[in-house]
Amino acid sequence: MAKELLKRNEVKEEFTWDLKDLCPDNDAWEAAMAEIKDMASHLAQMEGHIAESAENLLSYLTQFEKMEKKADPVASYAQRLSDQDLGNTANQAMVLKLRSTFSDMYSKLAFADPEILAVDQRTLESFYAAEPGLEAYRKYIEEIQRLKPHCLSAEMERLLAMAQEMSGVPNQTFSVFNNADLKLPEMTDENGDTIRITHGRYGSLVESTDRRVRREAFEKMYQTYKQFENTLASLYSGQVKKLMFYAKARKYSSTLEAAVSRNNVSSNVYENLLTTINANLDKMYRYVSLRKRLLGVDELHMYDVYTPIISDASRKVSFEEAKETILKALAPLGEDYIRLLQEGFDNRWIDVYENEGKRSGAYSSGVYGAHPYVLMNYNDTLDDMFTLAHEMGHALHSHYSNTTQPYFYSHYKIFVAEVASTCNEILLMEYLLKNTTDPKERAYLLNHYLDSFKGTVFRQTMFAEFEKKTNAMAEAGESLTAQTLNEVYYELNQRYFGPDMVSDPCIAGEWARIPHFYYNFYVYQYATGFSSAVAIARNILKEGAPAVARYKEFLSGGCSQSPVELLKIAGVDLETPRPIQDAMDVFGQVLDEIEKLV
Repeated sequence: MAKELLKRNEVKEEFTWDLKDLCPDNDAWEAAMAEIKDMASHLAQMEGHIAESAENLLSYLTQFEKMEKKADPVASYAQRLSDQDLGNTANQAMVLKLRSTFSDMYSKLAFADPEILAVDQRTLESFYAAEPGLEAYRKYIEEIQRLKPHCLSAEMERLLAMAQEMSGVPNQTFSVFNNADLKLPEMTDENGDTIRITHGRYGSLVESTDRRVRREAFEKMYQTYKQFENTLASLYSGQVKKLMFYAKARKYSSTLEAAVSRNNVSSNVYENLLTTINANLDKMYRYVSLRKRLLGVDELHMYDVYTPIISDASRKVSFEEAKETILKALAPLGEDYIRLLQEGFDNRWIDVYENEGKRSGAYSSGVYGAHPYVLMNYNDTLDDMFTLAHEMGHALHSHYSNTTQPYFYSHYKIFVAEVASTCNEILLMEYLLKNTTDPKERAYLLNHYLDSFKGTVFRQTMFAEFEKKTNAMAEAGESLTAQTLNEVYYELNQRYFGPDMVSDPCIAGEWARIPHFYYNFYVYQYATGFSSAVAIARNILKEGAPAVARYKEFLSGGCSQSPVELLKIAGVDLETPRPIQDAMDVFGQVLDEIEKLV
C-alpha cells in the first residue's frame, strides 16, 4: 500500500500559516470584497475629471491608494487559501471570484492612466505647486509617463483590462492540472516500500544514492507528462500567444522587450546573461565531467544530475535544525534582521509541509500592512534548508520595503526579487563551509554550492534561452507543437550539459512541467539575481557593517528607483557583463577547490 499524503485538515496547526492575520474568516473576506467593489465604483465616477485640477488628481490618487491597500490582503487571503489545497473547490471558487472582481474593477478604472498622460509637464508642475500632497505621487506619475509610448486610449485600456481574467487561463489551467488533477504513479523506494511520486517527493527521489530509484522516478515522472504533451504544448502556445497579443497591443517590438520594459530594465541585460553564460559553458562541462568521475559511471544520465557526488556525507535536516542554523548563518545581517527572522519562525508566517492538493514548490508573498507569507513543501533535506533561507530572504525583502516605502513604492520590481533570497543562500553556504572541519563534509558542501550555480545560473539561463527561442519562433509564425518544443529543449539540454552527459530522450519534455514558463520571462532574473547575490554576500562578509548598511538600503528601496539603480547602491552594475562573469569566476574557483579535495 502506498504511503499517501496527509489531508489538509490532518496537518498540525503549528506547521500551517495563520491566514487570520490577513482576514478573520470567509465572511469577513466577502464583506471586504464588497467594500472594494464600492470603492472602485466610486472612483469610476471620476472618469473624465481626474486631471481637471490638482485637487481632483490628488483625490483620485489617495482614494486609489486606499483601495489598493484594502485589496492587497484580500487578494492574498484567497490565493493562500487556494494554494494550501488546490483540490478544495470552495477555495478555487474564491480565487475565481477574486479574479473576476478585480478584472472588472481595473477595467472600470482603465481611464486613469490615459487621463494622467494627457496632462502636459507644465500643467503637472503647477499641480505639484498647488497641492503639496501630490509630491508623494510624483515618482508614480513619472513611471506612468515612462510607459507613455505603450499606453493606449481609455477605451482600449478598458478592453485590455477586461481581457485580463481570460488571459490568465493558460497559467491557471496549468496550475490546476499540475497540482490537483495530475496523479503521478507509484514506485518502490530504497526501502522496498511502495510510495506515490509527488512534486514534493520527486526532489528527494532523484537525489537518492540508489540509481534504480532515481532512474525509476525520473522515467515515471516524464512518461506521465509525455501522455499529456499535446495538451501542455497547447497551453504553453496559448501563453506565448497571450504575450504576443499584449506586446503588439502595447506597441512593443517583441514579447521580450515588453517583459523587460515592465521592470524598467534594458533587454541588453537579458542578452548579456545569455552571451556570458554561453561563453562559460566549458566550466559547466568540467562540472559534469567531475560528477561523472565521482559517481563512477560509464554513462552519466539526466537522472544522475541531483544525487550527491560525495558519498556518506548527506544527512537529514529537520525543520527545527534548519531554523536554528539559518539564524546563526544570517547573523552578519544584524540584530534587526535576525529578530524579524525569528518572528517569522515563531508566528506562523510559514506553511511548512506538503499535504494533499497543496501547491508544489515554494514561494514567498509579501502583503502591504501585514507580514509576508511563505509556502514550503519541507522534506528534511539540505536543499529544503536552503529553500527556507531563500524564501525568508524574499519575505524580509518584502518586509523592509513595505515598512519603509509608501504603498505605491513598496513593491520591488521582479527583476531584483531573487537577490535577497539568494544572498541568504550564499551566506548560509559560507557559514556551513566555515564551520566544518571534515574534508568530506566540506567537499559535500562545495558540491552543493556548485549545484546551486548549476540550478540557478546555468539551468535558469537555459530556461531563459528556451523562452527567448520559442517566443521568437511564434513571432515568426511558427507553430509551437509538442514536437517543436521538444526539439528546441533537447538541443539546449545537450548544449548546456555538454559531451559527458547522456541527454536522455525523455528530458526533451521537461519544458512541460516548468510552471515558471507561464510567468512571462521571469527565470532569467534567477540567474542575474544569483550573480548579484554572490557579489553582495561576499562584500558583507568582507566589509561588515558598511556593506550591510548598503544592502539594507537596497532592501528598503521598493521601487523608489529603477532596479538597476537600486542594485548599484548595493555595489552591483548589471548594465555590464561583469557581475555575471565574476559569478562564473567564483564557480570556477569552487570547481578548482573540490577537484583538489577529491
